[in-house]
Amino acid sequence: MTTNLTEAAEGVNKGTAFTSFDVEAFEVPHGRDEAWRFTPLRRLRGLHDGTAVAAASAAIEVSADAAVRTETVQRGDERLGAAGVPADRVAAQAFSAFSDATVVTVAKGAVVAEPVSITVTGPGVGAVAYGHLQVRAEELSQATVVIDVRGSGTYADNVEFVVGNSAQLTVVWIADGDADLVHVTMHHAALGKDAVLRHSAVQLGGELVRLTGRVRFDGPGGDAEMLGLYFADDGQHLESRLLVDHSRPNCRSNVLYKGALQGDPDSQLPDAHTVWVGDVLIRAEGVGTDTFEVNRNLVLADGARADSIPNLEIETGEIIQAGHASATGRFDDLQLFYLQARGIPEDQARRLIVRGFFGEIIAKIPVPFVQERLTEAVERELAVTENN
Repeated sequence: MTTNLTEAAEGVNKGTAFTSFDVEAFEVPHGRDEAWRFTPLRRLRGLHDGTAVAAASAAIEVSADAAVRTETVQRGDERLGAAGVPADRVAAQAFSAFSDATVVTVAKGAVVAEPVSITVTGPGVGAVAYGHLQVRAEELSQATVVIDVRGSGTYADNVEFVVGNSAQLTVVWIADGDADLVHVTMHHAALGKDAVLRHSAVQLGGELVRLTGRVRFDGPGGDAEMLGLYFADDGQHLESRLLVDHSRPNCRSNVLYKGALQGDPDSQLPDAHTVWVGDVLIRAEGVGTDTFEVNRNLVLADGARADSIPNLEIETGEIIQAGHASATGRFDDLQLFYLQARGIPEDQARRLIVRGFFGEIIAKIPVPFVQERLTEAVERELAVTENN
């Protein structure tokens, strides 16, 4: 684990990282770049170096009530990019190459009772596609959006969340594609005055899934909660990189990501690998900030690797609190002993511990059918563990 509290003092500020809509403004990343050093570049299928040419498209389907408007727009639409600008070459490539964008708008003052369902289906085996999705919650509106990424192929996109003043937006993003899916996505969130964002990211399926999330406060009083759940098997690389930029007063953020890794020692696939990098920046203007971030990883098999790196940059001492924690390890022997001492067999005890480990995250997702789906997914993963 690496903790960095001094970067701001040395002049390194994650919030001032270079951004551009132009892919040619970025150099081709290599393994020595800090932002890419954990990512197996050879498995990106050319998304990072310009050789992945789009010859297909991903399908985006939206199901919502009358208070939600869905539009298909072109790159020149002035709303695109409102939540943020690509901060790496793959995101810029996705913005430079998408054919059209989907904009989903929750009307001002609307309270949408049922979740908005957005299904993104990859371009298919051997195909490449780029996309762009923007969700707008206008002033005083309330809505829950479930984004379900499925299918196969190679897909990169930008996803924007524009949360208006005093609006409340809950997002559940689920990456559960086929075994061959390579998906690289950058999520941009911009929160207005007293806006609330609840963002949950779930990574289950796919060969390689890399999520970069960036949160920006555009007014005081904003509140962002970032939750994450991931379960990696042999052959999977699941990566999450977050930046919460506190540049306005009296804003709050809470980050909680939990992951588990397993595998079969006899498998010919690469060992399971997860990466979590959590950056929180409190600028000089961010007085009254209240923030905390936590990452926990449970390693269930030999060879599996979890990298966890929290970073906290503070430019003002006038805050409520700021902290972070990270831990990676195997089963707690004391927990196992406690359960076994009460007559519970070891395999069942292990299942109970993993269920409890993820239960905190699942309970915080306020969508019952998603809770059921994730509980079933964890059970399926545990069944694979027992079979190995």
